[in-house]
Amino acid sequence: VTITTAIVAPRLIAAQEQRKVVVWSEGTANVDAVSKKVYPNDINFAIAEGLKPLASQGWEVISASLNDPDQGISESRLNNTDVLIWWGHKKHGDVNDDLVNRIAARVTGGKMGFIGTHSCHFAKPFKKLMGTRCSWREYVDDGTSAEIIVKLPDHPICKGVKNFKLPKIERYGEPFAVPEPEAVPLDGIYTKPNGQTESARMGLCWTIGKGKVFYFTPGHETFNDYYLPEVRQIFVNAVQWAAPK
Repeated sequence: VTITTAIVAPRLIAAQEQRKVVVWSEGTANVDAVSKKVYPNDINFAIAEGLKPLASQGWEVISASLNDPDQGISESRLNNTDVLIWWGHKKHGDVNDDLVNRIAARVTGGKMGFIGTHSCHFAKPFKKLMGTRCSWREYVDDGTSAEIIVKLPDHPICKGVKNFKLPKIERYGEPFAVPEPEAVPLDGIYTKPNGQTESARMGLCWTIGKGKVFYFTPGHETFNDYYLPEVRQIFVNAVQWAAPK
């Protein structure tokens, strides 16, 4: 079954004027009992659902999966995409290298923005764009909670967002082996089960070549992060920030 859906903008907006955001995931976030209960239609659908406010602004929102023909991103689809959102976890190695190269070329050429989230830090397109190992010090799922802190309230990605809490999060420990970001609009403070706290960056921005890249740390497949109104607002903002002007 093809996991592809579109949210159609008002008819007053001509098709050729529509902007397009593609939300991609690998189809592994709903294969076990726990994640299937949280994301029955996979994470790409949950993120895409949160982007519905963009439809009234002339955006087409498409959900795509590694399991779709052309791994969800045909050449024609890619060439008409303004922003690509990527969630991967267990099948990074299955993504076609030619597709990765075309994604990177489109971003660095200033024709498309790229948004990576959670375990996308090890995804081929993100690593290609960063040019580094993209690893965190550690990955711990032990009942840690987190407060997401709006560090740069005037940054476009933070518009309408205030500090909020995630009752459970998979802790990604600093340092994060990526190039120095041009901005860190979102910080975070982890609170471990023993009460100890640890800070980490949660939202990072770069300009790579001529294209914009945003990475958002939360988004483990067993937690409902992508349904939270604050997270959805961050993604709506990030799409508009990352899109070529």
